[in-house]
Amino acid sequence: MVSVLLLGCVDTSPTIDMSVYQVDIRPSWPDILIPENNPMTAASVAFGKQLFTDKRLSIDSTISCASCHKSTSGFADSVPFSIGVGGKLGFRNSGSLTNVAYLPYFNRDGGVKTLDRFSLVPIEDHAEMNLNLIEMTHRLMHDESYVKLAKTIYNRTPDAFSVSRALASYLRTFISDDSPYDRYVYDGDSTTLTPSQKRGYDLFFGPRAKCSTCHNGINLTNYTFQNNGLYADYKGKDRGRQRVTDDPRDEGKFRVASLRNISLTAPYMHDGSLPDLDAVLDHYINHGVPHENKNPIIDEIQITRSEKEDLISFLEAMTDDAFIRNNAIVTLGE
Repeated sequence: MVSVLLLGCVDTSPTIDMSVYQVDIRPSWPDILIPENNPMTAASVAFGKQLFTDKRLSIDSTISCASCHKSTSGFADSVPFSIGVGGKLGFRNSGSLTNVAYLPYFNRDGGVKTLDRFSLVPIEDHAEMNLNLIEMTHRLMHDESYVKLAKTIYNRTPDAFSVSRALASYLRTFISDDSPYDRYVYDGDSTTLTPSQKRGYDLFFGPRAKCSTCHNGINLTNYTFQNNGLYADYKGKDRGRQRVTDDPRDEGKFRVASLRNISLTAPYMHDGSLPDLDAVLDHYINHGVPHENKNPIIDEIQITRSEKEDLISFLEAMTDDAFIRNNAIVTLGE
């Protein structure tokens, strides 16, 4: 009887793995920044992955982070504005989470300074998940596995701090570095690009198309804020960086997007107003519309109609199929 009772008290819950999580990154790439107060462990990444698909993070338990960041869409969404709780439309097009660990600031206007706080914005946003962070903690306290994970990893409850940090740990694993473009540039494998893609490569990094003026580096962005001549008048529209700085010189400026997995992340621009890459290149071929804040380089772009096809072909070479199918990242319930 004593043996039976003792066996009944054995803790059979899964062991929490606190070993250091090693992010697989190309040797020639810089290390990602990992804050001292949020070390990456196998447990924190696993906790974040669970939270990423947990619909309890929305007020009516209908959507999760994965609802608006789908692997098949390069961890962006396939509609101009994602649908939040109660059928509300989000304020901006859902951006890709590809290589988000390298971003120096977050949201298209740079209003969030750290990845560790990034996830709190959609959780609280009234048009997205609309969940008060105190209510979130009360709700997650009913999940014994979450309570144990938060206590073991962060020595606290599943609150705003532990939830946002765990999600950040998971997002830091979203490394895309093995597209045909990467193998061509970093491995020197000339067979990975087609003749059309090679012509597109030369255009992209050449003096006439000027794409690489803003889209450069390992993430194919210089992380600056630019007005690309999308609208002449932003009255009643999203003012971009100006919403953060209240500076008229920032009207219509948005963070230059990474082009990684770009062929999967349509529609494009901050408001999803351009449906495909063909429309995007037409926008630049036509030099956009006049605006006092527009980057003057836009008016210098020289791309012929035939060259546009080579550029689109090259942009498709930035699709990293291994990243999209990575079982360590791809989540269920998207």
